[in-house]
Amino acid sequence: MRTSRHPVPHRVHGLLGALLASLATLAALMGTAPAAHADNSICEQFGSTTIQGRYVVQNNRWGTSQTQCITATESGFRITQADGSVPTNGAPKSYPSVYNGCHYTNCSPGTALPAQLSGISSAPSGISYSYVSDAVYDAAYDIWLDPAPRTDGVNRTEIMVWLNKVGPVQPVGSQVGTATVAGRQWQVWSGNNGSNDVLSFVAPSAIGSWNFDVMDFVRQAVSRGLAQNNWYLTSVQAGFEPWQNGTGLAVTSFSSTINTGGGTGGSGGSSACTVSYGTNVWQGGFTAEVTVTNTGSTPLDAWKLAFTLPAGQQITGSWNASLTASSGAVTASGVSYNAQIPAGGNITFGFQGTYGGTFAEPVAFSLNGTACTIA
Repeated sequence: MRTSRHPVPHRVHGLLGALLASLATLAALMGTAPAAHADNSICEQFGSTTIQGRYVVQNNRWGTSQTQCITATESGFRITQADGSVPTNGAPKSYPSVYNGCHYTNCSPGTALPAQLSGISSAPSGISYSYVSDAVYDAAYDIWLDPAPRTDGVNRTEIMVWLNKVGPVQPVGSQVGTATVAGRQWQVWSGNNGSNDVLSFVAPSAIGSWNFDVMDFVRQAVSRGLAQNNWYLTSVQAGFEPWQNGTGLAVTSFSSTINTGGGTGGSGGSSACTVSYGTNVWQGGFTAEVTVTNTGSTPLDAWKLAFTLPAGQQITGSWNASLTASSGAVTASGVSYNAQIPAGGNITFGFQGTYGGTFAEPVAFSLNGTACTIA
């Protein structure tokens, strides 16, 4: 969560401080900020720096006048001072975070964002957190969407993925159900904070580290009418929303990549195909039923559906299709009786398999080289 505001310059003293302030201002205007070194402390309300030459770490204290300080590390940040508290039935104190993309005109170096959703094939991200028990907070991954490729101000839709929460706090709005997204079960909340729509996914128990595809959550927003495929992804951010205390909380690692070249669908929200991937999962095994719909205006002959099975999964049998592999990158093609998909028609095939670790679903499908929408 964040409110509308403008970054303020760092406060420095003397001639050397003035010079450093000028350099920082010039870097901000160029879309970058000074590179971070180990143990780089930031106490300014909206102070920021860069890490790894590609991500921005920001203090982003907007809900309180009390002191908050963070220390940027080579791989993330930690909160070193978080004074004061605010009522738990209102907005949090702040959102210290690390991000890829653009936030109030401050864009991370070399970012591919903003990017139109229809052009993003995947957006893999990895995060790990360090938690404390003597605070009230949530650990949230923010995904920002807007109809325009804006780099400033508040976006139209905010997706919040709560990987942990401590204390009597809840997302904006009300719970509207549950959903399985990126192989995990979530409570789903929906509402509006007065500035933008908010779609939240709350984990039933704390997640310490995770690798996932941001587009899985983006597709949820599209399917629920809170975004369209011709909108833009403007930033992804990992951090904390503290209400009380918060010292010691840390993002210990963060990575984000935006892969373009075919995504959730064409401009206007449609693509040539739609894929429904239904599963039945038990300990160590699963079945998948895949329905492929040709949403184009002409029949598809000799169809081929390409997808990648998550690590640890192995196909042991299949029906209604021929598969090129039993793990990793798989291409399914029709057999004699379903080799053509009529315009507006569909085919269904399936397979059985085994898995290790946490079960997950493929994050993208392409039909004869065209990216499909996931239903």
